Amino acid sequence: MCGPRLQDQHGLVGRELNDKNMTLAIGLIAAGIFAGLAIVHVILAVACSPGSMTATLPHIGDRPAFVPSKTGTLAVAFALGGCALLILGRLGLLGSAAPDWLYRWGTLLLAVLLALRAIGDFRLVGFFKRIRSSTFARLDSWLYSPLCVLLAAACAIVALSPVA
Repeated sequence: MCGPRLQDQHGLVGRELNDKNMTLAIGLIAAGIFAGLAIVHVILAVACSPGSMTATLPHIGDRPAFVPSKTGTLAVAFALGGCALLILGRLGLLGSAAPDWLYRWGTLLLAVLLALRAIGDFRLVGFFKRIRSSTFARLDSWLYSPLCVLLAAACAIVALSPVA
């Protein structure tokens, strides 16, 4: 070695700094996806009728498995926004709004729930669903469930990596 190792202001060297930057990037992307999904759900609650949401609702035959209320859809939007805030908190971007252990465990729980959503209920949603003929089922196989896997991985990385 030809000289002293260079460190940043936090005492981090090379790879460790890069790992933290990667975790930050993954977390920001995941939080952005959750925020975007929250906005989509607000739009669905305000501007769409349940009959026009064939791509967003699981179907049994030609009927939706359930018809969400506007309040229910807004509650989902609120929860998705909370997921974004949870990740941002774990990344240390919300200051000391809550203790770090809450953000860490909450983000890890979110990763587990997303993985379970990707696996599904073995009937209408997830990779192992039996009903596969609807528009929703096709989108669930090719978009919604894979997105859950990616978000689960992102949340696990954020939860388990040293970010502060």
